[in-house]
Amino acid sequence: MSSFIATADPTVPASPADAATVTNDGWFPDIDLTDLRDAMRLDGTVTQERLRLAAVDAIASVNNELRAWQSAQRAAGRAALASVPAPQLGGVSTHVLRYRRAVYNLTRADLTEQYRAYDATRSGGQHAEDLEATICESRRNVRWALNDLRGIARSTIELI
Repeated sequence: MSSFIATADPTVPASPADAATVTNDGWFPDIDLTDLRDAMRLDGTVTQERLRLAAVDAIASVNNELRAWQSAQRAAGRAALASVPAPQLGGVSTHVLRYRRAVYNLTRADLTEQYRAYDATRSGGQHAEDLEATICESRRNVRWALNDLRGIARSTIELI
């Protein structure tokens, strides 16, 4: 009896330079997909096309959530996120760093949710459960980054 085992090639194929950047709306920073891939440790099992689609969706979601805050900043005369007063780390505004963190983690959470469903075997089901922690942590990181960026508390606690 013969068997066929398919394995993913974890190397990331080269792509055109323009395909490696998602151009944002002009106020929020563009997203470099190569940096996103490196920061979130995404290998070649996530194709460039899937990464781009997930990143575009994450950018749209994060931008939408920050829309009211962005309007207030624009009304105050801020031409871009990088021009909103904030401490600099490594020569980059902490607002820009937090924006990227939100987009990167939302992209990672969405991709992890998509990829966990591919293996329906018993071991695959266990793997999907293991990935739940990654998804939850990524979504928590999105919430914290957005709250930190807007300058609001990370959590609200109420006594019952």
